[in-house]
Amino acid sequence: MAAVNHRGTTVREPAPWVEPPWRHVGHTLVHHGRGGAAGSCEWCQTVRVRDLAKLPKAHLHLHFTGSLRVSSLREMSAEHGMRLPAALTDGVALRVPADERGWFRFQRLYDSARHCVRSEADMRRLVDEAAADDAAEGSGRLEIQVDPTSYAPFVGGITPAVEIVLDEARAASAAHGLEVAVVVAASRMRHPLDARTLARLAARYAGDGPGEVVGFGLSNDERRGDTSEFAHAFRIARRAGLASVPHGGELLGPAHLQEVVGTLAPDRLGHGVRSVEDPALLASLVESGVTLEVCPASNVSLGVYERDDDVPLRTLVDAGAQVALGADDPLLFGSRLVQQYETARTVHGFTDAELADLARASVRGSRASAATKQRLLAGIDDWLSSPSHPAAG
Repeated sequence: MAAVNHRGTTVREPAPWVEPPWRHVGHTLVHHGRGGAAGSCEWCQTVRVRDLAKLPKAHLHLHFTGSLRVSSLREMSAEHGMRLPAALTDGVALRVPADERGWFRFQRLYDSARHCVRSEADMRRLVDEAAADDAAEGSGRLEIQVDPTSYAPFVGGITPAVEIVLDEARAASAAHGLEVAVVVAASRMRHPLDARTLARLAARYAGDGPGEVVGFGLSNDERRGDTSEFAHAFRIARRAGLASVPHGGELLGPAHLQEVVGTLAPDRLGHGVRSVEDPALLASLVESGVTLEVCPASNVSLGVYERDDDVPLRTLVDAGAQVALGADDPLLFGSRLVQQYETARTVHGFTDAELADLARASVRGSRASAATKQRLLAGIDDWLSSPSHPAAG
């Protein structure tokens, strides 16, 4: 059964959940069917699925430096004579506690990677490869998030930095067959006046197409800064037609998330998973149609949840929330976009029809044009009507 709220959002009753034949050891999925290998149990032979890399989708939560390929990071570090911590190149997903010490370790690693992006060529390579990787995973729309402040010293300022990203986003869109738009993000670690400067800059390039700025964000440690002091910057962005897409509801719980919602009036929330701790808050997010950019791998890597199956993805969806899956920082968290859908399938028991609904939510939550949304939604319908194969295959 389903109901429709006043915004036209469909709120479904929870679907029956069937436990898939996997359990977790850390980040690793281990099959627990007879013989211990995929394909050795009846579930794998009878349940039919489709290729998630072919499912059209939009990617709404991907950070600029965090999108780097490990191989590219190694090459950039060698070119610039930078030494990298082993944790950035060992291929193991980061695991830190959800406290300030854990965040400091994450931020130090992120900064080490960011310091290797030191030229226009590096920035262009990063955008092009992010687009190529997303296209290979079925993404038809990428809205990549960048704080130009960190790259400005190498290219002559924040304006050239933004223009380089936008120009390469247009080129990458044409080269790889998807749309790449940009979210300009301020940092909680910087002064709110810097955020206003970035908002005015973002407003100059506002639009909805490839190589245009579609949103304004606020990232970094939720425990830092006074949210209310960034409200002016978000008003500047909103007047220009940009989406409000702040982070909130990952490291801190409902009280802080309520402050973000009340102060910054988000169209989308980076994460928002902690809303499940306050049913009234979650209901208000559902009612207002705010899209939650849920990043399961991030939640586990940053210690918000101990295991993949602790992430409240099913709870959010069953409550009627519009959920768009994101990879956040695959360089550190060890998995890209399609793996988030795979986790929804194998850990949370989502059917292909439910995975298609997640993809639809990502498209609808994007700032793409009506024509682009219609094209991607039609592609999702085509995917769902395409032949499936046994899960073992």
